[in-house]
Order: sequence, then structure tokens, then C-alpha cells
Amino acid sequence: MTADSDAADRYDVVIVGGGPAGCSAGVFTARYGLDTVVFDRGNSSLRRCAHLENYLGFPGGIDVETFYDLAHDHAREAGCDLVDDLVESVTRPDADREEDAEPSGFVVETQDGGTVEAASVVAATRYDADYLRPLGDEDAMFESHEHDGEVHEHFDRTYADRDGRTPIDGLYVASPVESVSTQAITAAGHGALVGRHVVGDARRDEGYWDDAADRVDWVRRERARDPEWGDRDRWRDYFDDAAPDDLDVSDAEYERLREREIDDRLDMYVSDDEIDRREQRAHDRLLEHIDTDRIRAYLDRVDGD
Repeated sequence: MTADSDAADRYDVVIVGGGPAGCSAGVFTARYGLDTVVFDRGNSSLRRCAHLENYLGFPGGIDVETFYDLAHDHAREAGCDLVDDLVESVTRPDADREEDAEPSGFVVETQDGGTVEAASVVAATRYDADYLRPLGDEDAMFESHEHDGEVHEHFDRTYADRDGRTPIDGLYVASPVESVSTQAITAAGHGALVGRHVVGDARRDEGYWDDAADRVDWVRRERARDPEWGDRDRWRDYFDDAAPDDLDVSDAEYERLREREIDDRLDMYVSDDEIDRREQRAHDRLLEHIDTDRIRAYLDRVDGD
């Protein structure tokens, strides 16, 4: 990153906060192909946890540092850039904009003097949202209450809707969101939901209609697919039948959207050999996060049994 705003890095998505909500959102946006950066420096609620014991998939619980390493490794594997820096402010760009034009995109400035431009911003910091104040919607974003004779302001956890969207176009909130942010697993789930909606909105901007914009990120066994759905022409017929008659795109753009969607659908199917390869790689990646002495001790115990 650079402090020179004229040469700022540009991303499709900036995520503020590298905890469960932020990393989970980033996995979904980056896997779709949106250039995503996650800023992670600041006050983390999860780091106050002595041992994470209720996150599904870890029957013995998981220490917080290893969990963070796994989450960050996953975000990087998906394609996110992770930056150890604190976001100081998020603003709208003013340069080269007509007076009556709606602002588009965001300028993100960091504690270390960096500047990043982004089409979308996802707030994923449970404790601090002051960096959003420069956007100028403070009356709606923050609520006041009195405690011990002093007035305190907190981010309104109902500011975003249930999908993470806010009144500011392109701004999403993955955390804090009412009770969702109080447990790591629900925070991660909501982050995934928000990430999916960021992807869906990006697809709408590309020209996809609502039913086609909301994409499911998963893979299926190739042998379970009906042979006719391995044919591109079959998918073209399906796409043409589903497309609304009033879709406002050129013929060339329509063809580009259709072929990209077909590529996406076909890539969802993987062979048995590829499934085995991914399984072995997945286990190897997990082993990278386990202390070598623990692995040796486990193997000795198994050999002894």
C-alpha cells in the first residue's frame, strides 16, 4: 500500500476486521474472483477467549491462536490479501464527480498512512466502528445512552438489514450485528451470508438478474451429474429460458454473461480422483497448523496401541 492517494491500491472489496466474520466474508468474495483485502489490527473480542470450545468441527475445542492462524490461512488460500494495519477512516471519493452525481466506491485510510480504494466495504469489527463516521450518516449509525451520568455512543447493531446491507450503497456490516456477533460460530456464519450478498450484488452490477445473481458456492461429484448437463449447449438453452425478456444488456455482453455462468456451473463438478486429491491436501494443510511434537506424540501413542 501507499500513502499517495493518486497511486492508491484498488480492490473490489475491503474488509475491516480479520476475525471470524471478516475472514468468512472474504473467503466467499475472493473465491468468486473479487479482489479482496482484509485489514486486521485492533481490539479483538475473540482474543479475550481462553479456549474456543463451541465451534463446530473441533471436538476438543481449539486454542484461539491456532484458530486465527487457520482462519487467516483459509482467507489467503481463497485469494484475500491480509494486511496488518488499522483502518482509520472510510470516506467517499470526491474527485472527478459531478455535483449532483451519487458517490461511488470508497477511500480507505489506515493507521500506517496507507490509502486503498474499493467498490465495496464490509465492516467486521465488533468493538469499534468509528472509522465509518466520515461517511456522514452518524445519526443513523450510532445510538447514545447514559451510564453513570455520562453519555456514551455505540454503533447501532440494527443499522444494517438482516443481509448486511446498509442505506449506503456498497457498505455492508458483518459485525457488530445484534446477538449474532457474540459467538464465533454465528459471527462466521453471518460473515458468510454477507459475503454471499456482496457477490450477488456484484453479479447484479455485471448484468445478472436477481434469480441468477444469488450464487451458491459448492462442488459436487461429477459422477452424480446427469450426462446431458455436461453439454454446454444444454446449459445455453437453460440460461436462455431463464433470462428475462427485458434484460438490459447488449448481445455481446449477454453472451459473455452466459458463457461465464456456464463455466461456473461446469466447474462445480469434480471427479473422484480430484476429490481424493483435495481430501489429502486438506488434511496436509491442517497438519501444518499442528505442533510437530504433538504429531509425534500422537503417532507414538497409536503405535503403542
